[in-house]
Amino acid sequence: MLFNSYEFLIFLPIVFLLYWFVFKPLKWQNLFIVIASYTFYGWWDWRFLLLMAFTTFCSFLSGILLEKNENNRQKQKIISATNIILNLLILCIFKYCNFFGENLAALCRCLGWGIDWITLDILLPVGISFYTFQALSYTIDVYQHKIKPTHDIIAFFAFISFFPQLVAGPIERATNLLPQFLQGRQFSYEKATDGMRQILWGLFKKMVVADNCAAAVNTIFADYQSLEGSQLLLGAIFFTFQIYGDFSGYSDIAIGTARLFGINLMRNFNYPYFSRDIAEFWRRWHISLTTWFRDYIYFPLGGSRCSKLKTIRNTLIIFLVSGFWHGANWTFIVWGAFHGLLFLPLLIGGRNRRYTTDIVAKGRIFPSIKEFCQMLTTFILAMIGWVIFRAETIQQAWEYLFRMVTTFDFSLPAHGKDPLIYIGILLVIEWIQREKQFGLQIEKKGIFQYRSIRWGIYYIVFITTFLLAGKQAEFIYFQF
Repeated sequence: MLFNSYEFLIFLPIVFLLYWFVFKPLKWQNLFIVIASYTFYGWWDWRFLLLMAFTTFCSFLSGILLEKNENNRQKQKIISATNIILNLLILCIFKYCNFFGENLAALCRCLGWGIDWITLDILLPVGISFYTFQALSYTIDVYQHKIKPTHDIIAFFAFISFFPQLVAGPIERATNLLPQFLQGRQFSYEKATDGMRQILWGLFKKMVVADNCAAAVNTIFADYQSLEGSQLLLGAIFFTFQIYGDFSGYSDIAIGTARLFGINLMRNFNYPYFSRDIAEFWRRWHISLTTWFRDYIYFPLGGSRCSKLKTIRNTLIIFLVSGFWHGANWTFIVWGAFHGLLFLPLLIGGRNRRYTTDIVAKGRIFPSIKEFCQMLTTFILAMIGWVIFRAETIQQAWEYLFRMVTTFDFSLPAHGKDPLIYIGILLVIEWIQREKQFGLQIEKKGIFQYRSIRWGIYYIVFITTFLLAGKQAEFIYFQF
């Protein structure tokens, strides 16, 4: 079920009303969340439900067993390792089986061994990487004594399957989300209206920006070998904003929807295209995934509290794993390596933490020339990475980038004008609101203290979203 579908438009208010006015006790609310979430997820394919339920039950059971063997650290290691390996094995079978098999067969052929790989026709479950990592975080946190295991199986199933963030994040931690299902929730009008505004902004980014860019991107990438460099540059820019509008739009809708049910999800995007270097970009892009890798892989490897050489190794591992997490294709691995190489000069020079808390041009309308050049450079580097990410093969990525810089003619295709306008609107609003959580978070001060002005803006965005919506497309990150 897509957030931008008529089915969800019917589904959400029904679930909302039943949740607050019928299933009032905590246990019943949690059970209803599980039923609603499994309905939402099973809308694609009911068979996916069995796999998610198995992953959830194994992770729940691992917590119970870890608690029972609290005084036996060796058994705890075996229990946690077993559940982690089991979850990763399931993920690898469905997501990476053909990739490993095909590359092994290719390697064998290079060595003169006649081995053929039969591609398995395996349907990739929607969002399997997201809920698997969420389940893994619970087992690891219990093992590390960051959270006590829960005996409430309904609350745990609600934690793993919570439908707003189930298929494309944010990837929540057990330490943040699970306790919210173990305590009573009260309806908050302010929280709900704030959630509705964030949903509206997410729909604008998805339906107007991402979906309109997608049509142009598909056309340009399909015919890149016959197009001139300026049109290819436009295609790269469009995909850069397509993936941002698509993914951050999903996150906004997920976070806003969760707030309707009294649940707070972590922020997943923080205006990444206003970053001044690649290190800041990765602190602002897909925050739930980057912090997951930081806490569960980078820090256990030693993080930065070791020799410079090992720190470089740990950093490269994180970027390569991040690329591989996105899919079973060498383009994703090269994309991760590309960002890792961009990050290394900052790390080696001790400049990777220059921009950790401050906001660019804070308190000013315009950035300085230096800040503008920094943002433009970071944007261009990220855009080059997105071309690699979008390409089907490494060769296609290279050919696309090569033609983009060698056949430039400044022509603008007819289908490229409207998306540029929508991108411009997005950038202006987000620049103005860069100190807020999302684009439509308007404070009640100045002219905005008047309700008619605030609601007028919301109605304009609402009407614009549905009038200018592009052709409906699935969210890009569903495939991951």
